[in-house]
Amino acid sequence: MTDQDFHPGLTPGHLGAPVLEPEGRPPSAPRPRFDAPDPHRRRNGLACGLTALALIAVFGGIGLTGYTWFQAQRKPPAAADFAGPGTGSVQVSVSEGAGLSQIASALVRNGVVASSLAFTRAAKGSAAAAGRIQPGTYTLKQKMSAAAALAILVDPANANGLTIPEGWRGYQIYAAVDKKLGLPDGTTQRTAQEQGAELGLPEFANGSPEGYLFPATYAVTDGTTAIDLLKQMVERAGKEYSRDDATVVAQTLGQSVYGLVTVASMVQGEADNTEDMGKVARVIYNRLAKGMPLQLDSTINYALGRSTLNTSVTETKLDSPYNTYLHPGLPPTPISNPGRQAIMAALDPTPGDWLYFVTVKPGDTRFTDSFAVQQRNVAEFNAYRAAKPSASATASASAAASGSASAPAAPVGPGAATP
Repeated sequence: MTDQDFHPGLTPGHLGAPVLEPEGRPPSAPRPRFDAPDPHRRRNGLACGLTALALIAVFGGIGLTGYTWFQAQRKPPAAADFAGPGTGSVQVSVSEGAGLSQIASALVRNGVVASSLAFTRAAKGSAAAAGRIQPGTYTLKQKMSAAAALAILVDPANANGLTIPEGWRGYQIYAAVDKKLGLPDGTTQRTAQEQGAELGLPEFANGSPEGYLFPATYAVTDGTTAIDLLKQMVERAGKEYSRDDATVVAQTLGQSVYGLVTVASMVQGEADNTEDMGKVARVIYNRLAKGMPLQLDSTINYALGRSTLNTSVTETKLDSPYNTYLHPGLPPTPISNPGRQAIMAALDPTPGDWLYFVTVKPGDTRFTDSFAVQQRNVAEFNAYRAAKPSASATASASAAASGSASAPAAPVGPGAATP
């Protein structure tokens, strides 16, 4: 038995004995361990990988589905549409200012087209349709294709409407309604007088439609009556005056709402162009503020039922409440039915100190606060008129004497005769 038998704990390699270091390793350096793979960890890694693949597949499927849906949404949906020219007959009215969607809705309600979408697409895809559908009443068929309906609507010859120009007087409008509806002369004027309470006029108008027969195009159907058209005109005028808060503006300008309507009617008759309307309105307000007579020939023309450039000295002495040479302030009623631009000029006059104006020739209207300058401008007007073959010596002499000869084409404006 050797000593080793008595000291087993010291035997190299024995449990608890110092470990023999391999040659070339530094003392006390840890010996690398090679652990056996953990079967649980291997299973966990495999599960994670499978889960990741599953998530990729799921989200990939969702993304593909979403992309497919998005692409489908980009394609315009099919619009219901009839085929062919349609059958039967139906009248559809298009009001002034109606947009494509409003027109399309009216067509659908009357059974003309199958869907609003089909019509609006056809109209937007047609260069000829842009801004071409005029107000009026159109005779169409039911169950028409959108394209066939559009072809009728873009032709102005198919629009059955009544157009009232800006600045027309009541008697002109009454005659136009009679003619359009095939009524005996004077029918519409009697209707306005006898059924005035039904028109919807404001109380301060005292039953007079003048100034409230708004110039626009109105649809006419087989069943349209004179009272129908007059009521539409009055209703439209009410909307035009109310939308700009005319009551507040009138107070600011020291006028009533009816006064604003009257000013707008005079502006319509005196201004040579829309650009000058604000200045003409300012001249009227300035003269009213100073207590000066308006001296507008357009009011005399209204009293005489005419429209002319020639106003004589004798006519400036006409015994009429509409003679603004004799009577200060505004005439008792509007003298025409003003359009939108004239209304805006009366509501928002151009700032300025002018007291006089004269249109020397078309496109050349001069405004001044000097009576002397006004007289020189009037002299130029008379010289221009005298040089025209159609001008008479009498008219020129009258204009020079009175200092005024106004009409829509060449107004001379107020105050030429007196400072």
